Amino acid sequence: MEKNPFDFLRVHKRGKKPRTTGITEIRGPYYTVMGKNYLEDVLETMGDHIDSLKFAGGSFSLMPRKALKEIIDLAHKHNVLVSTGGFIEYVLTQGDSAVDKYIDECKKIGFDILEISSGFITIPTDDWLRLVEKVGKKGLKPKPEVGIQFGAGGSTSAEELEVQGERDVGLAIQQAKRFIDAGAYMIMIESEGITENVKKWRTDVVAKIIGSLGIEKVMFEAADPEVFSWYVKSYGPDVNLFVDHSQIVQLEAIRSGIWGPNQVWGRIVTYKG
Repeated sequence: MEKNPFDFLRVHKRGKKPRTTGITEIRGPYYTVMGKNYLEDVLETMGDHIDSLKFAGGSFSLMPRKALKEIIDLAHKHNVLVSTGGFIEYVLTQGDSAVDKYIDECKKIGFDILEISSGFITIPTDDWLRLVEKVGKKGLKPKPEVGIQFGAGGSTSAEELEVQGERDVGLAIQQAKRFIDAGAYMIMIESEGITENVKKWRTDVVAKIIGSLGIEKVMFEAADPEVFSWYVKSYGPDVNLFVDHSQIVQLEAIRSGIWGPNQVWGRIVTYKG
């Protein structure tokens, strides 16, 4: 890590990568295009604070192989892991052989993390476990996504999600524990139904998840400044969060304690003993 000219100022110190807490994953190309030149600007300025880069919506499947490989290689140059995002939901609809080829190709091209989500589809837990184990055996880090909202994904409206109904948080926690026991690298917690597209935040769900699983093995989707500010305020700088790449500076300012909205500025204190 290159020395910062202002390191004489007291801030909440970040551990060095690879970190086990305080992990920040940023969204790659989806809402906006991201090529190697744009990503290089992001990583040259804020790379020390970024732990992983996540593709969204299967965006990598639309790219030329050369461009995709350049993005992955650039991330690795900055010690940033690269995640597929939850695209396997689409692949699962095309059968077992497509899933096997997908996992092999992800490994071959250089992905580190393969997210196993089921926002739009329903997967029996035992089948999910088989995927976790298979991904791990292929040398990738399996990252299942769990949540409480049926039909989550694609910015579905709160009204539509209410019709879909919710899963029991106890079931989500039980599944997460089984995934961790099966070798899951981390559990991604889907924001829809908790802090996204809801009329009232389900902070009780977050408390139950962290109370049961701790913070080291879970990452919360928090692609909204009000949401990630609340997570850091409530659970400290070491909470693992997923945000949009455009929000990395704002999030890190809050994590380090140097800046932020009124409800967090100067109010978060750490003690390392």
